Amino acid sequence: MTAPILSASALGMHYPGARTPALTEVDLAIRAGGHLGIIGESGSGKSTLARLLLGLQRPSSGSVQFRGEPIPTGRGRSAREFRRAVQVVLQDPVASLSPRMTVGGIIAEPVRALRPEWNERERVAELLAAVDLPADVAQRLPRELSGGQRQRVAIARALSVRPEVVIADEPVSALDVSVRAQVLQLLRRLAAHEGLTVVVVSHDLGIIDGLCTEAAVMQRGQIVEHGPTRQILDDPVHPYTRELIASVPTLPYRSTHP
Repeated sequence: MTAPILSASALGMHYPGARTPALTEVDLAIRAGGHLGIIGESGSGKSTLARLLLGLQRPSSGSVQFRGEPIPTGRGRSAREFRRAVQVVLQDPVASLSPRMTVGGIIAEPVRALRPEWNERERVAELLAAVDLPADVAQRLPRELSGGQRQRVAIARALSVRPEVVIADEPVSALDVSVRAQVLQLLRRLAAHEGLTVVVVSHDLGIIDGLCTEAAVMQRGQIVEHGPTRQILDDPVHPYTRELIASVPTLPYRSTHP
């Protein structure tokens, strides 16, 4: 079996002052090219797990590994390579995009920092086309765009340095229902075209079903069920998973994955 591109081993996280740990003994292996959904209610630990996978926090116990090696810290070459390889799309594009920078500057910033040998202007133009935005958007500020357009910019920025892994934390929950399906379709298309490994964190079963072939269900800081998305949705084993599915009358974004 091929070694996972990103993995967690006996991962634990206990925030100071908290009565219970955010994560307890979490094991997870993410295969290269896989599309994994991490599903759970608020407080289940899914966003904490995402931050640890991104190297934004250090776990209280256990470890996260990228290509079999501990995630590097600091500013050295290995840390730069990890930042190039693993990128993020956050929930709220209003908060994640600098209000003082043009869209072109926002997309070009990671290129300048992590791929200085590339032509910034050409890369910005390529990415705006890839996310179905007109070229003149490069000169505009985020506040001049709709919510769906801002999230497309966030996706373009995440793809700007050609990462291997994209972790999307609630990528469409801040958007109007009318544009969610469009952004999900865009994510599916780009993931397939770029050959990305995708990790989607969401409380919404429909979003996980629409984007991911594999799912991990989290409850109270632990993964309680993990397997093919369709199998989990059609034949859940854990009582908590059954409760989640029963609470959703329909799955509006259902994909065509087997």
